[in-house]
Amino acid sequence: MVDPIRVSPEETRRKVDSGTALLVCGYEDDEKFKLVHLEGAISLTEFKSRLSSLGKDQEIIFYCT
Repeated sequence: MVDPIRVSPEETRRKVDSGTALLVCGYEDDEKFKLVHLEGAISLTEFKSRLSSLGKDQEIIFYCT
């Protein structure tokens, strides 16, 4: 298994704003997502529903507190 790559907040913002990466809040609980999500992030629930439509080259950035 490959170790995750850490991405700076600035690089994350640039990638999300340009549409080259998805930002996913890694909480199962949608109520917690509503409380702690960052601008531009999608919930883990939404991510799972979109998983089959994502390309294999789609960059995905997960975060949690």
